[in-house]
Amino acid sequence: MNNNWGIAIHGGAENKTKKEISEAQQAAYEQGLENALIAGWRVLNDGGSAVDAVEAAVRSMENNRLFNAGKGASLATDQSIEFDAAIMDGKTMKAGAIGGVKHIKNPITLAKTIMQKSKHVMLCATGAEDFAREYELEMKSDQYFWTEEKEKELEEAKKEKDVAGGHDTVGAVALDRNGNLAAATSTGGLVNQLPGRVGDSPIIGSGTYANNEVCAVSCTGDGEGIMRANTAHEVYAHMKYKGLSLKEASQAAMTLYKDRIEGDRNFVAMDKDGNIEFSFETNLMFRACKKGDEPSYVAVWKDEEVAWENEA
Repeated sequence: MNNNWGIAIHGGAENKTKKEISEAQQAAYEQGLENALIAGWRVLNDGGSAVDAVEAAVRSMENNRLFNAGKGASLATDQSIEFDAAIMDGKTMKAGAIGGVKHIKNPITLAKTIMQKSKHVMLCATGAEDFAREYELEMKSDQYFWTEEKEKELEEAKKEKDVAGGHDTVGAVALDRNGNLAAATSTGGLVNQLPGRVGDSPIIGSGTYANNEVCAVSCTGDGEGIMRANTAHEVYAHMKYKGLSLKEASQAAMTLYKDRIEGDRNFVAMDKDGNIEFSFETNLMFRACKKGDEPSYVAVWKDEEVAWENEA
């Protein structure tokens, strides 16, 4: 029985400053992180699997309008809302993923259902929605996911003729009492993205990866860059083939090919021994973790990293 069990989550990473997030907003984010963390931790504490734990944590954030996944997702150029998500079981190395899907209340649960019930790894668009209906997963109208904040972000992005946001992807990694790892990632994509655009989150090895032998990783940041750099798998590869520690491998994966691939790469990673790394280049990462019966760690800003290092 593994005694290093625990869970770590992220709610996205951004370059906002402390002047742009009020104390009330920060408190709301921290509460949302705590709720998601405890949802996943309870699964582990009750002897549940890492897969079920990361699903529970991500579902909690998908149900919270503060995070860009599920409710509160970003709006594409035509004001449509599409979801990407993936989940991977480190024990079996099975995975499930969705891309460009609409109307699914909890995209991560659809990804998990694909992993467990389908011979495929990824389903997209209407095919994934048909699969969700077959298994009676809860679906919602576009209005359920819409928020005033995301509409304002779309208007601003269109004025600037740019693609904005997209760093609020949510994710979780966990190690259960039986020593099994899992990773899950879910996102509402970029503000003002083209309809049909799919980012790194559902791509196994890019935004999501888990293997019991080494580690589990969930990414957030510049999706196109993370996809091209294959960031999640690079953490694994640097540990497995170079013998680096989780901390060293995380730093290497975050900076690999920076001379050719732009954009920030941010992720949470956990190894088979229960070590946790929050790696991010942005000003902040919404993040939290809890190992066994230890106190919860919840943080937002870069300068709170010292507290995590002391507690690790």
